[in-house]
Amino acid sequence: MLRKGAGFLIRSMKKKTIISCSIILLIVVVIALCLGGIALWRFNKPQPKPTQEMLFEGVEYIRDVRNSPRPIVIHVVKIDLSVQGIRPLVTPGDPNADLPLTARTTSEFLDDFGVQVAINGDGFTPWYSHTIFDYYPHSGDPVAPIGMAASDGVLYSQDTDNEPTLFLGTNNKAEINNQPGKLIHAISGNELIVRYGQSIVSSGGSPQPRTAVALNRSNGFLILVVVDGRQPGYSEGVTLQELAEIIIHYGGHNAINLDGGGSSTLVVEGPLGNPRVLNSPINNRIPGRERPVGNHLGIFAKPLDR
Repeated sequence: MLRKGAGFLIRSMKKKTIISCSIILLIVVVIALCLGGIALWRFNKPQPKPTQEMLFEGVEYIRDVRNSPRPIVIHVVKIDLSVQGIRPLVTPGDPNADLPLTARTTSEFLDDFGVQVAINGDGFTPWYSHTIFDYYPHSGDPVAPIGMAASDGVLYSQDTDNEPTLFLGTNNKAEINNQPGKLIHAISGNELIVRYGQSIVSSGGSPQPRTAVALNRSNGFLILVVVDGRQPGYSEGVTLQELAEIIIHYGGHNAINLDGGGSSTLVVEGPLGNPRVLNSPINNRIPGRERPVGNHLGIFAKPLDR
């Protein structure tokens, strides 16, 4: 009996070992296929066609596709602040909390607050990204913006690093680094890159994904710029100097560089009300993967009267 029992135990252990090894092998194969698919997409994704269209009343979208000095896909949104129905929104925060914001992807922000256009905003803390499994923040985690931030008249973050700030006040009055009357909305970036129609970038840096916000000479148009990057053959990004030149080309008179890299995302409301990502964000080296970020800049707009 002992021999039979021992034999049964050994056979059972071998069976469990085989099953465990099979599961591990299956997981390894699935991960390898996923990584292979990501690599194939990243290095063989074709560039889109250039386009120019009105998305909403007072909201024009331009996709500028270039191959010099490297593959670049640029997304520009021009917003006429004088058009009825145009209204900005910065992500609301809790001024009484040490970490006043709840991290969201830009798509989640658009969906949560019902805006029609949204981009990522200021840099934030805490943040780290070690692997696709080990990163912070996830959606729902608390974070704090680095610069000054306000939403609907509630100031929830003070400027601590002399960051440049976009102010959006009553009647859609907008200025950079100058509050136009009562504080309504404010969102900051890490560097002023265009002033009075001229680039003031001292060091261009390496080509990266970028997000920027600009105002034209009269402050009547708000210009959003998102450039895709870190995707060889599709879009490799731009330097800060190149970003400034792009902004000037599209009429920007003063401009702020916002959080870039894996944060750079442009989302609009789709035909069925669902978020539609217009650019190709890259987070954790995965094209199309959005990063949960601190605050955002959103725009309410009316549908086109067709």
